[in-house]
Amino acid sequence: MNTKDIKILFTDIDGTLFSHVTHQVPSSAIAAIKELQNKGIKVFLCSGRNYYLVRKTGILDIVHPDGIVMMNGACAQIGEKIIYQHPIPEEVVNAMIKFSYRLKFGLTLIEESEGHINIVDDRVIDAHAKYGTRFPQPRKFPIPYDRVIYQMIAFCDEFDESLFLPHLKDCKTARWDEYAVDIMPTDSDKSRGIMAVLKYYGLKPENALCIGDGFNDVEMMQYAGVSVAMGNAKDEVKKHADYVTEDIDEDGWAEAMMHLGLID
Repeated sequence: MNTKDIKILFTDIDGTLFSHVTHQVPSSAIAAIKELQNKGIKVFLCSGRNYYLVRKTGILDIVHPDGIVMMNGACAQIGEKIIYQHPIPEEVVNAMIKFSYRLKFGLTLIEESEGHINIVDDRVIDAHAKYGTRFPQPRKFPIPYDRVIYQMIAFCDEFDESLFLPHLKDCKTARWDEYAVDIMPTDSDKSRGIMAVLKYYGLKPENALCIGDGFNDVEMMQYAGVSVAMGNAKDEVKKHADYVTEDIDEDGWAEAMMHLGLID
């Protein structure tokens, strides 16, 4: 594991940098990010959230990233500039709306800066409560849908997922709760957004370090030169990491940076 060529770091937010126990970013991680940036290493947030939901965590008030990869890689932003976008095809969005009404589960459609949900039930409320987030503004979805969508979240169990997924053209899922699963194009994941950022800076995968805890972090772990899994990550996620650090609430983020020799 070679870290001397690391010039850029991509970090997941939920469960990696933002604790759902304390609803804060550990102070050790804040200090570590500042030290990394002072040493010339760029730090990007890399999340399933869109910009609005990233800001809602309050993280941008205390951490000042060089950019953000959002919506599981469907959009990448550096400063105020969007450098990459990969929306979901309209026919896929329309098909998913029909399935949500037919199978009676909540569906969130996420745009660049906002999102809407069509059904709010106990599964929606419970999933958002676990992550300290509020569900988006309810809206009855017209067909065909009239907005550009980058990510979808179905609030259903694995059985309902098995019913709709085979009928969605070129799509895959990443489950983050018993009753919540992200839906995205097969050719879209966090690594694609990261790829666009590296191309923008003229960097290579070996110049990148990725750190995460969820199933939607696996592709970026496989792509980056060096990968880190949080101690609170699932065992299936840890298998893809070069190094497994401590739990987020045990200063795992900063510990990883020290272990890799990137900060003192």
